[in-house]
Amino acid sequence: MRWPNFRKMAVSLPLALLAVSVLVGINEVGYSRSRDAVSALTRTHATRAALDRLMQNTLDAETGLRGYLLTGDERYLEPYQKSVTTLTSNLDELRALFIDSPDDLADFAQLSRQIARKMSELDLSLRLRRQNNDDAWKFVLSTDVGKENMDAIRAQASRLIDRSAERTAHSTQDILHSLLLSRVGIAAFAAIVLLAFYMYLHQAITLQAVSEREQEVLARERDRLEGLVRERTASLTELANHLQQVREDERGHLARELHDELGALLTAAKLDVARLKSRVDVQVPEIAERLRHLTETLNSGIALKRRIIEDLRPSSLFNLGLTASLEILTREFAERSGIDVEVNLETVDLPEPVQLTVYRVVQESLTNIGRYADARKVLVAVHNYPTHVSVQIRDDGNGFDTSTINASSHGLMGMRHRVEAAGGRLTVTSDVGEGTLVSAVLPHA
Repeated sequence: MRWPNFRKMAVSLPLALLAVSVLVGINEVGYSRSRDAVSALTRTHATRAALDRLMQNTLDAETGLRGYLLTGDERYLEPYQKSVTTLTSNLDELRALFIDSPDDLADFAQLSRQIARKMSELDLSLRLRRQNNDDAWKFVLSTDVGKENMDAIRAQASRLIDRSAERTAHSTQDILHSLLLSRVGIAAFAAIVLLAFYMYLHQAITLQAVSEREQEVLARERDRLEGLVRERTASLTELANHLQQVREDERGHLARELHDELGALLTAAKLDVARLKSRVDVQVPEIAERLRHLTETLNSGIALKRRIIEDLRPSSLFNLGLTASLEILTREFAERSGIDVEVNLETVDLPEPVQLTVYRVVQESLTNIGRYADARKVLVAVHNYPTHVSVQIRDDGNGFDTSTINASSHGLMGMRHRVEAAGGRLTVTSDVGEGTLVSAVLPHA
């Protein structure tokens, strides 16, 4: 399923990039066209305003001069002179606006000539009036020359205004086209985005479905493996328990054989030695020494047999109980090793197999202490709690690094397996030079 998802991603990503590129291109084109249209509109409004001012100044000049001609009042010449002065700046302003348009510049040239004619006509009338040549200025005033000049000026101005209005309409149309193009671009972008989102959503749903199926497969496989592990663990635990039981049975069988066979032989040998003592001359030093040595050897063999039998299957545990058997075990260990052993034993009520587990843990721990710890003092404690029994064996010996414990440490592994088989937990705490603590916790039930 990963290859189709990759193909969908390969399609949706270029599609999104295309949408972004198209939208950016449309926005740039629309912005450029709108900016040009706004510039054209600004120029058009400026042209129309300048033409309006030009016409207004021309009309003010003509009106002021007519007032002066008819009344002879010099006050009417003020608007005339002001308008004449302003017309020059109006023409310069229009020339700057039309400098980039040949058609407008040609019409503006005609307009300038018409205004010059109009100004010449007005100036001629003013000079005739000041020269008191009434017939002449009245004649000029009564002719249609002034009207024709004004009509020509209006016509030229209207032509420029109409062309400016056309540009305004064209700029407005460009703005509308840019807005339409933007609308189309935004709509197209939205459609592409929706399509890309749909593809992404579809891909996400597909990936989620694939992930859920994979999780289901993994969960089933995990459950199967966990079942196999539990089954194998149970089998191994059962096998280990069986081997442990077989080992204990073999120890018991060997202990019985030693007790019955070897014990009988040693006892018979000791009885024979006793009979010999009654029949030989014990006054002979050599014979007496041999008999004494033979008796001591037989006593040592009987004691060794008894200790081996106790190690193999502690009869004291089944005859006297856990507490008494541990006291005997620790006392004999102290006598053999010369290490000071302190005991703190509480009476506990445990099944015989669990009692044997506690005994073996203490026995194995003392054996390890005697072999490796080089300890001076050992504490063996058994405490009874409402829910469990705690067993601790602490020494002040050399200690060791617990991280170095591996599968080859059969003694510790055997103790841990015994405790865990009884439903308990074994921990070993030690540091180099700080001694060792072996702690086992076993439940009552």
